[in-house]
Amino acid sequence: MRFRGLFFCMILIQFVACRDKQAPAAETAAGPATDSIDARTPVTATLIGHDAINDSIELNAVSAFLQKSYVKANANGYLQSSDVYPGKYVEVGQPLFSLKTKEAQIIGNSIKVLDSTLKFTGVNQIKANQHGYITQLNHQSGDYVQDGEQLAVISDRNSFVFLLDLPYELRPYVLNKGTVSLQLPDGERLAGRIGEVMPTVDSASQTQNVVIRVSSSHAIPENLIAKVHIEKLSHAGAQSLPKAAVLTNDTEDEFWVMKLIDSATAVKVSVKKGIETKDRVEILSPVFSPSDRILVSGNYGLPDTAKVKVSE
Repeated sequence: MRFRGLFFCMILIQFVACRDKQAPAAETAAGPATDSIDARTPVTATLIGHDAINDSIELNAVSAFLQKSYVKANANGYLQSSDVYPGKYVEVGQPLFSLKTKEAQIIGNSIKVLDSTLKFTGVNQIKANQHGYITQLNHQSGDYVQDGEQLAVISDRNSFVFLLDLPYELRPYVLNKGTVSLQLPDGERLAGRIGEVMPTVDSASQTQNVVIRVSSSHAIPENLIAKVHIEKLSHAGAQSLPKAAVLTNDTEDEFWVMKLIDSATAVKVSVKKGIETKDRVEILSPVFSPSDRILVSGNYGLPDTAKVKVSE
């Protein structure tokens, strides 16, 4: 009986040991299947776009009046009245100031003593010599002024322009165009016509002033900075991709994309870039089909052939 009990104990120990060996084997067998799923890189994909794409730059232009008229006193004396204020629009010949000299005041008082029926004012009228806006006012009623002293400045409305600071190397992209687009700080857009080119270049910045004439339904203040949109190159119907889809090396002399060849495999395809904007890149070659799907995220660092999991 003693030996029989010992025999059964040995059989039980061997049975438990066999079960412990089978469990790790089963876990090992299940392991590779789990690893193969986790090895796929999550990605998103996009299709090729066929839209107009252009290479453009933005430059600054400042509003200005090219012609200004200076209203001056025509004698020594006191300004008796003025009908002007900054920003007022005046016409040619419109009275702006009345001026009376000391001599006129003395003569007028003497004449009144001799004959009160005589009307002598001795007041000089100072009128506008051009139409425009009063952009500067130097004197007001009661001021004593001397002959030739500046009283106000009139900016000619018809001489209003924007002056573009054009880098000299960009002349071909601007001077060959008849019109450009301007955007004001409040978002308003104006069509501008390229006008005269100033005959001097700034020695420090190497920029040249170009006159841009605009037509606006309202007055635009002087010294306002506008953005001028200059289109350097444009391609209609070009195939393009989001910037994130195009990858490059450290020296940025080689470019490629990751293209899906089936639902779970992406391969490296070298491309040649064209025009590049803020968010898209033109692809000159190769020519992709409309159904080709290109990775746009999760593509960085993938090998030439990669297993991926596409997120819809």
